[in-house]
Amino acid sequence: MSGAAGEVVSTTAPPRLRRTRARAYLVWGVGVLAYVVAVFNRTSLGVAGPTALERFSTGTAVLSVFAVVQLVVYAAMQVPVGVLVDRFGTKRLLVAGAVAMVAGQSVLAVVTDVPGAFVGRVLVGLGDAVTFISVLRLVPAWFAARQVPVLTQLTGLLGQLGQVLSAIPLAAVLAGPGWSAAFGGAAAVGALVAVLVLAVLRDAPPDAVVVRRRRSASEVRGDLAGAWREPGTRLGFWCHFTSQFSGMVFALLWGYPFLTQGLDLAPVTAGSLLTLLVAGGVAAGPVVGRLTALHPLRRSSLVLGIVTTTAVAWAVVLAWPGGPPLLVVALLVLVLSVNGPGSMVGFDFARTDNPPDRLGTATGVVNTGGFTASLLTILGIGVALDLLAGAATPDLADFRAALALQYVVWGAGVVMVLRTRRVARRELAARGVDVLPLRQVWGTRPLWRA
Repeated sequence: MSGAAGEVVSTTAPPRLRRTRARAYLVWGVGVLAYVVAVFNRTSLGVAGPTALERFSTGTAVLSVFAVVQLVVYAAMQVPVGVLVDRFGTKRLLVAGAVAMVAGQSVLAVVTDVPGAFVGRVLVGLGDAVTFISVLRLVPAWFAARQVPVLTQLTGLLGQLGQVLSAIPLAAVLAGPGWSAAFGGAAAVGALVAVLVLAVLRDAPPDAVVVRRRRSASEVRGDLAGAWREPGTRLGFWCHFTSQFSGMVFALLWGYPFLTQGLDLAPVTAGSLLTLLVAGGVAAGPVVGRLTALHPLRRSSLVLGIVTTTAVAWAVVLAWPGGPPLLVVALLVLVLSVNGPGSMVGFDFARTDNPPDRLGTATGVVNTGGFTASLLTILGIGVALDLLAGAATPDLADFRAALALQYVVWGAGVVMVLRTRRVARRELAARGVDVLPLRQVWGTRPLWRA
């Protein structure tokens, strides 16, 4: 931010208002709908990838740069957005984000050149960047603390229904009326959501106690530094970094080409698998949220278990002689569907280790992690495919080699999770909290009762 002073708004709702569930769920539902549309816009290029190659007369490396540009914008904006949502609130930022995405999809609907497409994706990335953190801000403002972990999971997972909209309806419009109709329609949907947010959404319950204080640019920097100094914020960042990217890379860009070009599956089958990715995440989210709430001292172990399972599932698919059967691919997709819920655990570290007036900033820091890993992986896979396949369509061997780059990112992420976890546990021990080794917990009582 510039040198201009800002405001931080923190809210404490009276118990009577927190019991007004219908109003709370209505506001939260509108926020989730805004996030659904943001995810739809974010993932629209993944399904449109083969069509985009023809429309813009470009190769896979440039196509990957489209997604990377969007993710760079998203990741770079997370900390500023966290500060802005602390200052201006959810409603204003959601409207601004929706307008930016409408503009971006409108540009994509009409341009036929690569520079114009880049402009469109940058605008989509800007609008997408403000949406998730803004919606997360609603949850602790409208709901009791015991509900926050599960509702946070549901926010992220219901938002992934946007992938279904891109995997099936958008793909159908692309195959029928064509590119301009598909992206013009996406812009129209975004405009409707902006109107709905203006009409319905409120940042906090009507009678909430609102405390405001002015913040200078130096105080903003101090809050950012303070958030990063918290071991929980750093642990949340690396958990998000390590657990989110594989599922995100698959959904955002390279899953559909891998399924249709590498494994030679029909487009309808590939679209159904992307839908399964969303359905599996929606089913897994409440379970992960419940485990997070019940076992706050085992959150990082839960994340590492998800990461390990994902790495093993990819190893089976990539090493299968002659290409895996559909059932094995479907099992991989189900495993990938848990990546999103796993990454959401990172936000719980930020929530429990930071004061309320710094929550947006800390959440933005954590959210940078997974998208940084995703953009690096997307770009690396695109470059590898271009080097391996050249001007030809990539085959299964090319995809196997390129997708193996994920193991480099997993390795780096796991190392950092283990390092930051040790620091966090030392601080807990200094405060008198005993964190038993997992094997010792298992040796005394079941993990779900630890």
